[in-house]
Amino acid sequence: MHIAEGFLPVPHAVGWAVAAAPFVVHGVRATVRQVREHPEDRVLLAAAGAFTFILSALKMPSVTGSSSHPTGTGAGAILFRPPVMAFLSTVVLLFQALLLAHGGLTTLGANVFSMGIAGPWVGYGAYAALRRLRAPLEVQVFFAMALADLATYLVTSFQLALAYPDPSVGAAFAKFATIFALTQVPLAVIEGLVGVVLFRVLRSIAGPELERLGILARPAERAATEDGVHA
Repeated sequence: MHIAEGFLPVPHAVGWAVAAAPFVVHGVRATVRQVREHPEDRVLLAAAGAFTFILSALKMPSVTGSSSHPTGTGAGAILFRPPVMAFLSTVVLLFQALLLAHGGLTTLGANVFSMGIAGPWVGYGAYAALRRLRAPLEVQVFFAMALADLATYLVTSFQLALAYPDPSVGAAFAKFATIFALTQVPLAVIEGLVGVVLFRVLRSIAGPELERLGILARPAERAATEDGVHA
């Protein structure tokens, strides 16, 4: 969800920018390291950024000062981990603010924090937990994508509640979250399904890359697992 230009009071805008900055700096370093160590990942990195840009540009009016939309950050978090998505999301949100009037420069820090930091970390946490439980990849992807989306809208609701605590932060959060939920929950489910389709396509056209990134088991690992099960 993109908070519109000028909608946050100046102290809040500055505070969220300061809170997001360390994550973005770390994300820049993580991205540079990924490209330096694995130059072949440039295309997949660009695809992750483009996927986030396209999905998060599909905005739907939700409540004054913000909008609802898919985020696409869960896919990049699975592929390259959340720090990289903090940087990619910042680039996406900056271009959207400048070219599409979607979000804003004064609210960039708040939008990066919700969509580029909170969302990817929650989505990746769900992915990692389901991976440890050996859930099918499709289940891992669905919940990672859906929960990254929902986490973004919850953080945005909290940001707006802090800025406009009417009559209290808790009451304002409940109001914003309830209104957002009408559009965001179905969008999160749809985004999860889109993610499943995306990774099925990636598995067919970029299987070796997914194996190297640790998303798919390598043939030797699959064979060892199968032998252990049969034994």
